[in-house]
Amino acid sequence: MSTSDKTLETSKKGKAPKSIASTQSLSSFVKAICDVMRRSNCASALQYVPELTWILFLRILDAQEHKAREEAEALGNDYSAALTAPYRWQDWAAPFVADTLSEGKPIGWKRKELFEAGDGKLFEFINNELLPHLHSLDVDLITQLPNVNASRKQRVIGRIMTAVEKVRVDSETNLRDILDKVHEIHIDHIDDTHFFTLSQVYEDLLLKMGEKNSDGGQFFTPREVIRGMVHVLDPQAGETVYDPCCGTGGFLAVAFEHISRNLGNAPAATILDALKHDTFFGREKENLVFPIALANLILHGIDQPNLWHGNTLTNRPTYGGLFEQAPPTFDVILTNPPFGGKEGSDAQKNYSFETGSTQVLFLQHILAELKAPLDGKAGGRCGIVLDEGLLFRNNESAFVETKRKLVDECDLWCIVSLPGGVFSTAGAGVKTNLLFFTKGKKTERIWYYDLSQVKIGKKSPMTLAHFGFDKQGGVLADADLPRTLTGDWFEQEDNQGKPFPSFARLRTKHGTPDADSDFSWTIGFAARRAKAQADMLPFLDAVKNLSEELLPLKEKLKTLKKDKADKGKVAIVEEAIKAKEKAIREAQTKAADIDASVYDLKAVNPHIKAISDTRTVLEIIDTINLQGQVVATAMNNLRGLL
Repeated sequence: MSTSDKTLETSKKGKAPKSIASTQSLSSFVKAICDVMRRSNCASALQYVPELTWILFLRILDAQEHKAREEAEALGNDYSAALTAPYRWQDWAAPFVADTLSEGKPIGWKRKELFEAGDGKLFEFINNELLPHLHSLDVDLITQLPNVNASRKQRVIGRIMTAVEKVRVDSETNLRDILDKVHEIHIDHIDDTHFFTLSQVYEDLLLKMGEKNSDGGQFFTPREVIRGMVHVLDPQAGETVYDPCCGTGGFLAVAFEHISRNLGNAPAATILDALKHDTFFGREKENLVFPIALANLILHGIDQPNLWHGNTLTNRPTYGGLFEQAPPTFDVILTNPPFGGKEGSDAQKNYSFETGSTQVLFLQHILAELKAPLDGKAGGRCGIVLDEGLLFRNNESAFVETKRKLVDECDLWCIVSLPGGVFSTAGAGVKTNLLFFTKGKKTERIWYYDLSQVKIGKKSPMTLAHFGFDKQGGVLADADLPRTLTGDWFEQEDNQGKPFPSFARLRTKHGTPDADSDFSWTIGFAARRAKAQADMLPFLDAVKNLSEELLPLKEKLKTLKKDKADKGKVAIVEEAIKAKEKAIREAQTKAADIDASVYDLKAVNPHIKAISDTRTVLEIIDTINLQGQVVATAMNNLRGLL
C-alpha cells in the first residue's frame, strides 16, 4: 500500500496535525520534506526552496481563509475568499476525509477524484488548471494585461505564483508524500514567538546551503534583533513603514505585529484597513526571495504588501505593479542592507557620493527616503543594521561624506554594538551595529550601548532579553535577564542593590548622565566637531598663508620666463614653488585627516576595565617552568601505563 493510500485511511480517523512548537521541530519537519524533494528531481536548494515555498504558501493560505470564513460567519458577515473550489488546498492537496465537509464537499474530494482517475492526473490538474488559474489572478492570460477583476490580495497571490511554471517533483507518489507532510503544518499548531513560518523555513534552508558553501550566499536578520529594533522605533498606526532591501519581509512583518498588538482587540475598521493595505512598503532585488517575501507578508495578515521587485540602487524595476501607491517618503525605515556588495556605475551615478560599497549607497538612499519634519512634527526615523567597517572607515571620501550627511541632516541618537556572533547562524561573521536616527535635526550627542561582551553562537542565539525587552517591549525584570548578558555584574561590590543597566532600561534616558553605565556612554558630537575645527585651524591658516606666499612666486616665475632669464634663477624659483605647494598639500592632508576623524563612529567602550599582568619577567619564567614539569610528569605517567 502506498504512503498516499495509508494517509487516506488514517485521515478518515481524524488524525490531528502535529504540533510544531519550536524552531528545532520545524527544522526537522522541513528537513523531512526536503529529503523527499531531493529524491524527486529537486536536488539543489535553488530548486526545492521555490517548490516548498509555493506549496507551503497555498497550505497556510487555505487554513487562514478557512479560519477567516468561520469568524465572519460567526458574526453573521459575508466572506469572499481569494481562492474557490477546486483551487483551494482543501480540495486538491489535502488528504481525503470523508466525514469532514467544507461547503458541502469532503476535505480532499478533488485529490481523491484525481487519484482514482489514474496516475498522472494530479500533475495534469496542477500544471494545466491550477497554476494557469493562479497566474491569471495577476495577469489576464489572453491580453497579458493586469487582471482588473481580481482583488488586490488575488493579484498578490498571482504574483507569488508567477515564477512557478510547473511541478518540479518527478513522481506523483513523492508529491503526495510532500503534500501529506505539508498538510500537517497548521497555523493553530505553530508557536510564532521565535520564528515565522515561511521566513524561518527559508532561513533554515539558506543556513544549510551556506554550511555546504553551495548556493546560499545570502543571510537574513535574526528575528529577535528585528523585534528589538521595532520596539525602539515603535511604529504607530497611520505611519508608513519601509524596507529598501526587505529580504523575506521580516522587518515589515514584525512591525505589523507590533502595531496590531498595540491597537488591541477591536481596532476601528478604517484603521485596520489602512494597516493592511497602505502601511507597509518594501523593495527586493532577488528573484528567488521576492515571491517568498510576498507570501510571508500576506500570510502574516498584510493583505496588500506593497513590494517593488528590482534593484533599489539602480531604480530599475523588474516588476513595480504592487508599488504604485507608495508615498515619496516614509515615516519609519527598518532595514539591514547587504554588507560588502559592489555596485556598478549605473547604481553609483544616482547618488551624490559615488562608491561601489552597497551599504554606503543604501544609507544615502535611506536619507533621501526619510520623511522631512513638517508642521511641528518630527521627521522620519530609522533603525538600520550596519557593519563596523562603515562606522570607522575614513580612507574613502564617499564613506566620510555619507556619514557627514547623516549627522548633519539627522539626529543619530544611538549606536548599539552587537556581539560578534549575531549573524554566525547565517554563515556571516561580520561585526555589526544598530544605528537609530531621526531626520530633521543635527546630531548633538550620540549614546552608545555595548552588547559586544555577550557570548552568542549557533546554540545560544541573540534574544530579545539581551536587549532587556519583554515580548511587548516593556523592561524585563533583573531576574529574567539572561546570565550571558549580566555576567558577574551583580556580584561586584559597587553594584549591590542596583538595577542592571540594560539597554531597554537606559534608552529612555539617553542624552542625560543617567544613561551612562558600565555598558553605555555618550559622545558629545557637537563638542567633537568644535574641537576638530579648532585643531584644523592652524593647518587651514597655514594653507591660506602659504597660498598667499605662492602667488608672488608664480608671478616672478612668469616674469623670469618672459624675460628669458638665467636658467639657474628660474630653477631656484621653481624649487621654491614646489616646496610651497608641497607644504600646502601636507597642511591640507592634515586638516582633512582631522576632519575625517570626526566621523569615526566606531563603538569603543571607555568603561572596559583592562586586565594587566603585573608579574615580573622572572615570575613568568618560573610559571613556564612549573607548567613544563606538570607536562613532563603527565608524559611519564602515560609511559608507565603503556
